[in-house]
Amino acid sequence: MDFFLWQVFITLLVVIDPFAVVPLFLGLTAKDSPDVKRKIALKACVIATIILLLFAFVGDYLLDAMSISEPAFRIAGSFLLLLTAIDMVVAKSHSGLHATTIEEEKEATKRDDISVFPLAIPMIAGPGTLTSIIVLMRQAEVMPHNVYLSFGIILIAIGVIILTYLCMLAGGKLMKVLGVTGTNVLTRVFGIILTALATQGIINGILLVAKTFNAA
Repeated sequence: MDFFLWQVFITLLVVIDPFAVVPLFLGLTAKDSPDVKRKIALKACVIATIILLLFAFVGDYLLDAMSISEPAFRIAGSFLLLLTAIDMVVAKSHSGLHATTIEEEKEATKRDDISVFPLAIPMIAGPGTLTSIIVLMRQAEVMPHNVYLSFGIILIAIGVIILTYLCMLAGGKLMKVLGVTGTNVLTRVFGIILTALATQGIINGILLVAKTFNAA
């Protein structure tokens, strides 16, 4: 059980990647006062938390209503995570699963409220994060002590978002410590870890399909 929760923490940490949110946040709030920055960061994290909780509790029922099996969703979700991981490693955004495009960033600078877009969505609660929370909740349901594991997933998700909030507040100091190179290195390391997790998820999904066919 402890190993699974550690896996949950690592997965959500590398998918949300609090450190990758900082440069965008600093860029979009460069002219704002510290108080305004604090309010924007808090609102973005609250919105992201609400979205994650909705997907954690309702996402599974939505998949059942659409007759999407666990192996299919696990493979598809892991594939999306793999694309995200590749983008993180090569520092590109071809898939658009986590990073925002230049056009989106320009659009965001013209908006009054950047806490919803692009901070809450897609930087914090992006497709990769939403996919991860549903897959993890599904995994917890078939394990012993599933209620405690599900509760643990929620707490970990909230904890990672709180970490993201703290990183945004300490963004200036964090960028001075890490620098551009340090941030890029950290993002690539997270990307490699996420690549391994996504690949393992695809393998597990294929094994579930094979198990289903063998049982039939």
